[in-house]
Amino acid sequence: MTPRDGYLPRAGLAVDPALAEFIEDEALPGTGIGADRFWQGLAALVEDFTPRNRALLQHRDDLQAHIDAWHRANPGAGIGVPPATLRQLDYLVPEPAPFTIGTSGVDDEIARMAGPQLVVPSLNARFVLNAVNARWGSLYDALYGTDAIDGTLPQTRGYDPERGARVIAWAKAFLDQAVPLAVGSWSGWTGGFPNLADPAQLAGTAGDNLLLRNNGLLIELVIDRTQEIGRGDPAGIADVRLESALSTIVDLEDSVAAVDAQDKVAAYRNWLGGLRGDLVAHFTKGDATVMRQPSPDRSYLDPDGIKRPLRTRSLLLVRNVGHLMTNP
Repeated sequence: MTPRDGYLPRAGLAVDPALAEFIEDEALPGTGIGADRFWQGLAALVEDFTPRNRALLQHRDDLQAHIDAWHRANPGAGIGVPPATLRQLDYLVPEPAPFTIGTSGVDDEIARMAGPQLVVPSLNARFVLNAVNARWGSLYDALYGTDAIDGTLPQTRGYDPERGARVIAWAKAFLDQAVPLAVGSWSGWTGGFPNLADPAQLAGTAGDNLLLRNNGLLIELVIDRTQEIGRGDPAGIADVRLESALSTIVDLEDSVAAVDAQDKVAAYRNWLGGLRGDLVAHFTKGDATVMRQPSPDRSYLDPDGIKRPLRTRSLLLVRNVGHLMTNP
């Protein structure tokens, strides 16, 4: 085929220069996949799936035409198309029988763990990074600045000791429930290796910090007596951090408006940076410029002294654009 004016020929496709440059100069280096192989593979996918996509779009148009015809024939109906009619159109299909997913090689965040999932617009690098780093969150911070606990919210920038005491008491009551000690309460714990009611809940250590496990999720006790809160705690606990947003959908669909190649390249670049762990965003906060980047990799020692990776970032998924007529 002959490329349209301003487009580049790639394996029979007409490709916007911005997309071609991004793929060839940013996305492919380091993958072991050359540009020719990529474009040939993409061209094969386009050739295979474009007719299927058109057929699905036509089927959707046909369904809508039948529904529109029903409304014209039933102008007084205010309850919508009856389910029986929708079943005749195959708009509604029978519910499947119970089934079990048997896919192997799936991340634990999908297969075994239960936790929050975020959706974030792909065009905003700062938002993507916020979601990436939401894998872990401070329980102390969440309680201190919200109405999740009783008491007056802090009115000043400085630390409110009375509010802080309420936060610490609530957090230690939570630990008593989630990872109880064999004897006593976390409020009286003075440090060292805790004697847990269930020793299997001790996941390991990360430096001075303790990692505990409840319902498959980790809890990190941050031990730091150099911090104000840690200095005032019998065990030196400066924070309780919870494994939180396990996965994030980077959205190219509902929450964004990516209408041309430049928009989509910006979205793809954020997605690529999230996968590689090198995405960076700069923004102004007050009088300062702040740089945000993904949380660094960490590790911990399990109870047997074996070094294991500690996941610090949300597992990234992508929601790509659905049935569109064209796509740069």
